[in-house]
Amino acid sequence: MSQATSRKKLVVIGNGMAGIRTLEELLKLSPDLYDITVFGAEPHPNYNRIMLSPVLAGEQTIDDIILNPLSWYERHGITLHLGQTVTEVDRRRRVVHTADGIEAHYDRLLLATGSQPFILPVPGHTLTGVIAYRDIADTQTMIETARTHRHAVVIGGGLLGLEAANGLRLRGMAVTVVHISEWLLERQLDREAAGLLQAELAARGIGFELQAHTAACLDDGYGRVRALALKDGRELPADLVVMAAGIRPQVALAESMGLQCNRGVVVTDTLQSITDPRIYAVGECANHRGTAYGLVAPLYEQAKVCATHLAHWGIGRYQGSQVSTKLKVTGIDLFSAGDFMGAEGTESVFLRDPLRGVYKKLVFKGPQLVGACLYGDIRDGAWYFDLIRSGEPVASQRDTLVFGPPQAAAG
Repeated sequence: MSQATSRKKLVVIGNGMAGIRTLEELLKLSPDLYDITVFGAEPHPNYNRIMLSPVLAGEQTIDDIILNPLSWYERHGITLHLGQTVTEVDRRRRVVHTADGIEAHYDRLLLATGSQPFILPVPGHTLTGVIAYRDIADTQTMIETARTHRHAVVIGGGLLGLEAANGLRLRGMAVTVVHISEWLLERQLDREAAGLLQAELAARGIGFELQAHTAACLDDGYGRVRALALKDGRELPADLVVMAAGIRPQVALAESMGLQCNRGVVVTDTLQSITDPRIYAVGECANHRGTAYGLVAPLYEQAKVCATHLAHWGIGRYQGSQVSTKLKVTGIDLFSAGDFMGAEGTESVFLRDPLRGVYKKLVFKGPQLVGACLYGDIRDGAWYFDLIRSGEPVASQRDTLVFGPPQAAAG
């Protein structure tokens, strides 16, 4: 009993991938250091948010994407509060309060509140049938709507928007993607690769309106959306409007606590808030050296470093992540890394194989490979990424690099 009472108290706000991965790493290092309490706003245990798309497409179930079932929390003696929104944190007394009146004291606090979808503040955005695509509830709403309604519009031609469009199409809806930019996935692909992707998705029956601006969601007279109005005056029929137009770090709670925030909770290389060293932040809600990461690999790197400090090992330093984007959009493989667009002073080498649906673009600056964009065949993506990170000269291989590693090319 005395051992239990002498334990420090760790409270985690957020039951998502970054926060729970931090706990997994912590439990490997110092399993008996803390009494741990976790607050999750959703009524589900920790699940793989990335796999919501296969659930929508009917390829997996909710149970399939659970990462840590309730038994995991029980096994590690973690107190789990699901469906609980933390509304206040008293930093002076070190107490967390929820909307339902639950209180939890902490010695260390980990913020892993993630991000929230950006909802376009256009007229009609609160109508029934206008939703975001962020969690299990959104996914279930889409599945239910597809059973009874016909027309869907997805706002946003990024990864999430395209996955939503594909899943709804597979469930029988007529889908149009409305995107503000000149081409799809403009942060991950160049214009040519994006054109190949759009042609492939159009062949599957998905419609596209590029460089299109949303004016309003129109009411059917009964409180449900019936169409999306564009600024050019056209109307797209829509029983369902899915907003996938980006995310924002979830920092309202952190701001109310008086923590310094700037597009995320500002943290040091030890993932501690620069305002209060008892408080840590990881994942999409954290801003490290001016960057808030939304990809899984950096979040897991943060979790590992954060855990070493929570465990009192004090050895980890997070110095940022060089990221590559490896995506499987509706079964189509895509990869990009570095300066794949090709800034001034760079040169690009291309490989195009229309019959196989393959496109490769390598970007060089002097003797170094500085960027890569691959469509359809990404087997060599990790190899290119290593070359980009290492900065080693590849001038002698410049003309053959696009065919892959030397041993592969020779074979």
